[in-house]
Amino acid sequence: MADQTRVLSAGGATLTVLPENGCRIGSLTVDGVELLRQGSHYGAFPMVPWCGRTENGRFRNGDTVHQMPLDAGPHAIHGTGRNTAWQSAPGATDTTAGFYYDLAEPWPYPGRVTQLFELGENAVTLTLGVETYGDSFPAQAGWHPWFLRNLGQGGQDAEPSFTPGWQEERGENHLPTGRRIDPKPRPWDDCFGMPDGVDVTLTWPGELRLRVTSPAEWVVLYDEQPEAFCVEPQSGPPNGLNSLPHLVTPIEPLEIGTTWTWERLG
Repeated sequence: MADQTRVLSAGGATLTVLPENGCRIGSLTVDGVELLRQGSHYGAFPMVPWCGRTENGRFRNGDTVHQMPLDAGPHAIHGTGRNTAWQSAPGATDTTAGFYYDLAEPWPYPGRVTQLFELGENAVTLTLGVETYGDSFPAQAGWHPWFLRNLGQGGQDAEPSFTPGWQEERGENHLPTGRRIDPKPRPWDDCFGMPDGVDVTLTWPGELRLRVTSPAEWVVLYDEQPEAFCVEPQSGPPNGLNSLPHLVTPIEPLEIGTTWTWERLG
């Protein structure tokens, strides 16, 4: 099978999409400097049709309980899209590309997921959509980018800046308890609420500033590994299929977008 890798370029920015590997961004370079952790499990992948951990892999739709495969201890994590080969949509250009895949087992409902990439000289906008082919079902969508902690140019590690409205208290089972608490200091593997929309900035002092924004109200920050810093905008909190589901209906799909804007410093 021919390599389906898609490379977008605008100004000094180059974005590489790997549709056969979960339609993840395999590379994002700015003036030749890589911003994403490299490796087949890293880059920046879509989380769909759920985000983070789903408790014990189970979720309910009305009176029906569904079981997803367990791949995070007792839980199911990050959806099925990252492990699926996506198809290219028509109409790609040097700076835009779209992809899709049809939901299938183990997900119990038929539907389609789409992802659009739009690259500019100083920003990239990503859009995810989930629609049903029949019955309504709960779903979530978001992204899991692995931004490099250090850009490898002899500079300092990235520092985060954001003002959340609250932090979702994390229980011993690694899931939100339902309580909202004041934000705690790092290290994080935690979900934060931003009711006016996600707005998180990573700054590599003297090198580059990157701002992650989204109309979504939740973001997970993860910095427990020394190689990377994850800023994950998503449509609901972890275990949201159970605690705060978005119902995808024939007349109301789920859509979420995020924009990453950067500027060189110094």
